Amino acid sequence: MKPNFLIAFSCGHGAIDLVPIAMYILIPAFGTAMGLSPVEVGLLFMIHSLGASLAFLPAGMLADHVANRGILLAATFFWVAIGYFTASFADGFWAFAILIAIAGMGDAAWHPIATGVLAQMHKTRRAYAIGMHAVGGHVSEVIALPAAGLLLALWDWRLAMQVLVVPTLLMGCFFIFVAPKVPRHVNSRPTRADFAAIWQVWTTRAGLRVIALFTSYNMGLFAIITMTPLYLKANHGFAWLDTAIALSVMMLLGALAQPWMGRISDNVGRRPLIVFGNAIAAGAAFAAWLSSSFALTLIALGVALTVLVAIRSVLLAAAVDHAGGREGTSLGLTFAFMDGFAASAAVLAGLAGESDLANAFLLASGFSLLAFVLAVATPDTAGATPDTSTAGQYTAP
Repeated sequence: MKPNFLIAFSCGHGAIDLVPIAMYILIPAFGTAMGLSPVEVGLLFMIHSLGASLAFLPAGMLADHVANRGILLAATFFWVAIGYFTASFADGFWAFAILIAIAGMGDAAWHPIATGVLAQMHKTRRAYAIGMHAVGGHVSEVIALPAAGLLLALWDWRLAMQVLVVPTLLMGCFFIFVAPKVPRHVNSRPTRADFAAIWQVWTTRAGLRVIALFTSYNMGLFAIITMTPLYLKANHGFAWLDTAIALSVMMLLGALAQPWMGRISDNVGRRPLIVFGNAIAAGAAFAAWLSSSFALTLIALGVALTVLVAIRSVLLAAAVDHAGGREGTSLGLTFAFMDGFAASAAVLAGLAGESDLANAFLLASGFSLLAFVLAVATPDTAGATPDTSTAGQYTAP
């Protein structure tokens, strides 16, 4: 019986992201336990994401050239589980930083492979398929963040990490049976022409503008996510469980909206949603910085996170549209910029928040405003169109 890959991959996405998402709470908890400053906590976030970014492009190329993508997907679960379990025994800043960076590579590898397969299978509904995949990851936020907060209330960050890897291991065992049914394509080797084609697509003025758009968008998102837990705990005395619940609620509506936003963009184009999403986020983040009311600040942060999360699948689909083929490689490159270089926003937000953590929200507003300007200057795409590239063609098993 052929599995429903939209559902299977969405569930897999939720399991593979469980511990990496919990790190939004566990890294601040580690920093608090070690007496780290906001800048040092931001540096941990940056190293975690930079490590992951090293795996995005190679994994994307594997998705386009390795026939048996299923076994690669199954392997990522065990990489993540073993990596974070090992990190839970770290005693110092750099040992912890290096180990979570290595563990994050396994999580990173899943994304371009899984989304690349789905983009190939659903060429005329790319944003919808990527949005369905994203739902699993964002529903995982609703589970992982409160679970991490509850575990921190009961034990410490070490035991919390060790418990949270269990669902990832179980999903890995399940994917051993799913792997043989994942659609295959012709096995091939990356060639110089492949690298030249990708280089040509992304180093044009339009390509660099799209990369800048993706990067500034994610820098705004990253600045809010990484500093909000510290802000709630330091400025308003939130416990870790309260902080985790607040962050997960802020992101829930955006997670559920991703397939809907993707479906709309498949019909009307990517740019309108990207433009309006970043404009709303810029205004909401600015309001969060300006407000003296705690309730209004929480609402404004919730609006900013909702719209930024909701349009993520639209930006990923826009990357594939721009490249016109080689779905895995294009998505790998996009993830690398969105989650790699953009991770520097965590350190910048920490620096901005040294005197007042709310200043991180002003910085996030600036990044979203920049993304808005770049989106306005980017030509629109009317959704996905089937491509005739031979790269990434698949056959049923």
